Amino acid sequence: MNSSQQWQSVTWFDVDEHQVGQRIDNFLFSRLKGVPKSRIYRLIREGQVRVNKKRIKAETKLQLADQIRVAPIRYEQKQADAIVLSDQFANSLLQRIVYEDEGLLVVNKPSGIAVHGGSGVNYGLIEALRAATGKKYLELIHRIDRDTSGLVMISKKRSTLKTLQDLLRSHNISKTYAAIVKGQVSLDQQLIDAPLLRYELANGERRVRVSKDGKPSQTQWRVVQRFKHASLVHASPLSGRTHQIRVHGLSIGHPLLGDDKYGHQFNYQGPAPKRLCLHAMRLEIPGYPVIEAAMPEDMQQLLQQLQLAH
Repeated sequence: MNSSQQWQSVTWFDVDEHQVGQRIDNFLFSRLKGVPKSRIYRLIREGQVRVNKKRIKAETKLQLADQIRVAPIRYEQKQADAIVLSDQFANSLLQRIVYEDEGLLVVNKPSGIAVHGGSGVNYGLIEALRAATGKKYLELIHRIDRDTSGLVMISKKRSTLKTLQDLLRSHNISKTYAAIVKGQVSLDQQLIDAPLLRYELANGERRVRVSKDGKPSQTQWRVVQRFKHASLVHASPLSGRTHQIRVHGLSIGHPLLGDDKYGHQFNYQGPAPKRLCLHAMRLEIPGYPVIEAAMPEDMQQLLQQLQLAH
């Protein structure tokens, strides 16, 4: 059965103790395999997802023994876009675990892999880890974009999920990204303070732009190295908005290399990147050791090419 047929009748879910407090949108992302996120959000908006027979919002938190009803889902999915990751890949992720204790697991995610199934992808990071570890309860604490590489926090216990998500909401977890951006950034350090607004394209794809009507958003930038055509920066988001580093870079005239959503309109004459040049390199969590992941080989090779073109 392909995923476009799988959900063509009413689907019911019961909430157990592991899902208490989880947002309904995140719950559905991990269970409606192959259904695009934009389609799930539309189902919620249209009242086709009910919890205990009541309409809900995407941010609704689940309670123990809630009954979730999802109306039949019909949509066209291109078979070429349905990616199913192999057991070999699932097992290879075990080698990418950089930190683990009784409640927390941190993985150095490769670029090109979604953190969860959906949006034309049947099998993402979290599903692969569940398959590789055999653990029923593994939940994403936060997300990074599919094309971004680097550190992703995953909870092994409900209490850890709640604690770390509370720390994220209160901005007490420091995240640092390595980014290669177009052009020479003039200031050694700067705070980019620009509100960000999410919107949808006609095809349902979500995008972000700077807007006075957006949510307050700040990113601290520090230049590490300048080249003829680009700069290596360390970016620390002080708020956790979708595509924040990418859109803030664009807003000051320095979009990220390899960004097909926010950077293609800028002229660039340097070595061609093979991917979005953004890597989640460091996590600083209260009560934990500093967790780091070295810049991946493809980004390091690009830096070497930029150095030669200097």
